[in-house]
Amino acid sequence: MADFTTPAGITTDTVVIGAGQAGLAAAYYLQQAHIDFRVLDAGPTAGAAWGSRYDSLRLFSPAWASGLPGYAWPTPPLHYPTRDETTAYLRAYAAHFGFPLDVQQRATRLAAAPSPAGGYVVQTAAGRTYHARRVIVATGPYTTPRVPEWAATLPPTVAQLHSSAYQRPAQLPGSGPVAVVGSGNSALQIAADIAATGRAVVVAFNEKTPAMPNNQFMWAFLTATRLLRVTRHTPLGRLMMDQPEPVVSGDLARLRRFANATFIGRATAALPTGALQGQRATSPPLAAVVWATGYRPDYAWVDLPIISPDGQPRHHQGLTAAPGVAFLGLDWLNSRNSALLNGAGADARRVVAALLGTP
Repeated sequence: MADFTTPAGITTDTVVIGAGQAGLAAAYYLQQAHIDFRVLDAGPTAGAAWGSRYDSLRLFSPAWASGLPGYAWPTPPLHYPTRDETTAYLRAYAAHFGFPLDVQQRATRLAAAPSPAGGYVVQTAAGRTYHARRVIVATGPYTTPRVPEWAATLPPTVAQLHSSAYQRPAQLPGSGPVAVVGSGNSALQIAADIAATGRAVVVAFNEKTPAMPNNQFMWAFLTATRLLRVTRHTPLGRLMMDQPEPVVSGDLARLRRFANATFIGRATAALPTGALQGQRATSPPLAAVVWATGYRPDYAWVDLPIISPDGQPRHHQGLTAAPGVAFLGLDWLNSRNSALLNGAGADARRVVAALLGTP
């Protein structure tokens, strides 16, 4: 179908919503199949969501294990790319293949197109309307920040921000203790980032969280055994899904070496005094809290019967009951690495082939 723009909108065969790793991998396979498509993103460039993360962020996988299909990382293969290197890689990837990328186009509605046209309509905050036979939603799982309800108990003297808004220690007001709440890798990296300045850091971390090494041998092992690609629809995959997400043991050990970092266990409550109650101890009154407590999905803009009451997409390996509509980039969409850079290609290849009805 030829691409054209009319007063009624833009018509194309496939719309990809999101220009992160999942959306760009989908674009690669659509281009390989000579399908007319558009990639929409809310940000100003491809990979813009990566550029909004904290300054000290690094990938948890080396460059050799983190590439998208058809375009290798320009950094040395054993290097763990930084946030800025990752953003630059995604921009370069989109530019290298010349994908039709429409930026500053945040999707605000996905709905079935009225008959007899059929297909789907995507509307954006910028006022554009796209008509397509197929739509791939690749906005990822990290959309709406989540904080515990009891965070509201903290007094207004305690500054609060989610990890999605954290950039660097200088953001945090005052000079008193800062708590970092969360039991994931981002929490450990942010806490170490702050502790390195000499400021007192309270680490509200679940001590039962498993830790594992992150080195070249581990990635070679995971790649050779294909453990990260075990589908969730097998007994082993279901067992892996039921396990807590591990953190990098080296990052945990480094944080514990800071004398100004105090571990209080998983946070269970906030106190009107400005302190946090942990399973092991109570913090002193705090100047600020960084909530590295994850995200919840936000698909209120999807006006199709493919979203569960809990807000999660209904799908099987990314494919939905709405013909031609699929998801990519979700945690455990099909396997452990579905939401990782090194898993985007395999999922995109399978989903695009299924949508196009090709082997």
